[in-house]
Amino acid sequence: MNYKKYQKMYHPVPLENREWPDKEITHAPVWCSVDLRDGNQALYSPMTTEEKIEFFKFLVKIGFKEIEVGFPAASHTEFEFCRRLIDEGLIPDDVTIQVLTQARTHIIEKTIEAVKGAKNAIIHLYNSTSTLQRDVVFNKNKDEIKQLAVDGAKLVKSLVSGKLDGNIRYEYSPESFTCTEPDYAAEVCNAVIDVFEPSADNKVIINLPSTIEVATANVYADQIEYMCKHLHHRENLVISVHAHNDRGTGVASSELALLAGADRVEGTIFGNGERTGNTDIITVALNMFCQGIDPMLNLENIDELIEVFEKYNKIPIHPRHPYAGSMAYVAFSGSHQDAIKKSMDRFGISPDNKWANPYLTIDPSDIGRKYEPILINSQSGKGGVSFIMENKYGYRLPKKMLVEFSSIINDMSDEKQTVLSNHEIHQAFKDLYVNTSEPIKLRFYRSGEDGEKTTLSATIETDGKVSSISGTGNGPLDALCNALRPYLGKRFEISSYDEHALERASDSRAAAYISIHIGDGVYWGAGVDGNINTASIYALISAVNRMLSAE
Repeated sequence: MNYKKYQKMYHPVPLENREWPDKEITHAPVWCSVDLRDGNQALYSPMTTEEKIEFFKFLVKIGFKEIEVGFPAASHTEFEFCRRLIDEGLIPDDVTIQVLTQARTHIIEKTIEAVKGAKNAIIHLYNSTSTLQRDVVFNKNKDEIKQLAVDGAKLVKSLVSGKLDGNIRYEYSPESFTCTEPDYAAEVCNAVIDVFEPSADNKVIINLPSTIEVATANVYADQIEYMCKHLHHRENLVISVHAHNDRGTGVASSELALLAGADRVEGTIFGNGERTGNTDIITVALNMFCQGIDPMLNLENIDELIEVFEKYNKIPIHPRHPYAGSMAYVAFSGSHQDAIKKSMDRFGISPDNKWANPYLTIDPSDIGRKYEPILINSQSGKGGVSFIMENKYGYRLPKKMLVEFSSIINDMSDEKQTVLSNHEIHQAFKDLYVNTSEPIKLRFYRSGEDGEKTTLSATIETDGKVSSISGTGNGPLDALCNALRPYLGKRFEISSYDEHALERASDSRAAAYISIHIGDGVYWGAGVDGNINTASIYALISAVNRMLSAE
């Protein structure tokens, strides 16, 4: 790999005494969705006008107050969409649409036509300022590029004053900001700011895009802090960031930019955008949420967001997406499963009701999800098996029985070389432990009290042969043991007994668990029945069958 052909594309940031490393994010920024422009232009098949209208309505429903609806001069569809939003009254009074325009006369004029009649709109002007773009694309020097921005700002301002009546705000982006010399980026932005004349009542948005990620996120933060300290009328500006994801750090870049003084974040839901995507606003918002900060977006039903996103973008959500992925709340590792289960059990009885979990930063139920299903494979442990058996089927297995059953499940998964479904795990438990009838089948039993003793008689079937047995003991289980020992010629003893109601069963049933030991061998069985005494008899027979099958 010829790594020597590459060089740094960013310029050193002359920033002393940087302040952002000591800051914390304390509140949500202004969010601006660019799904309908940046996201839409990155699709294999851009949305139709009708699809864009429906997606716009959904973005409003989520809670976005600023939405970039397109590049009206780019095509008839883009222009028509903008006009329909305005002409059909589809924009709520508290929502501002944003339109993008290059600093070129005919494009600016077309853009202004597109937003006539809008109550609230942002005219987003941009031109590229980086060293490479100046030299290769535009073949202009610094003064010429700055003049291009100034002339564009003057034309936008004059046309807005002459043709638009609504609440119109200005936004300027030095495209390819991250590859522009910091002092020159500030020089160009200040020249535009001076044209737009921001005030406390009419703030100007200066958007500083990571058009292409060319450095680590901390460098972007340095660039943002530098600009915040070198722009005119900072108190009357809204500093916005628009980070792409070329290095895979779009979310980190946006978060560090907020520490560095940014007030606003442009991005897309789930990060769709050109090349490797934009900042994923859902991730940034939920990162705040899990720190106890109101994200100011309605994210209670993440599955609805996924459904709408995939319908109109025709792009699947990655199963490992930090919050929305189908496997975001799935744990394979046994130690992870165990820790998650114990923490969730503790949260249920926590007096302060504060979420704390070693592996889940948020409670899945807060976004309409469940910690379900756990998927079990050969890497899993007793915590995951326990969770499935209890939460899906109502069984609370004794700890030592759970250890044995989990080992069996791991071996099954290892042999199958894939995950086991909940049904497969449940079926394995029933086949191995519950009311088993091989080699001994209990056909009938009856017990009665005789003073302090219990007498039990039973009819059993072994290998097609029907036999009657009876025994006396301190209770039905002891009496059955005394009946089975001479019949089998085995001196086994009951080691442990547990029982509980099967709360998740559709009918009123009980589960009993018994272990027996003979020599060094321990054998488990389970019984399920509407009568707890019968359930315990079945559990004992099941344990004996496990013992006999092991011989």
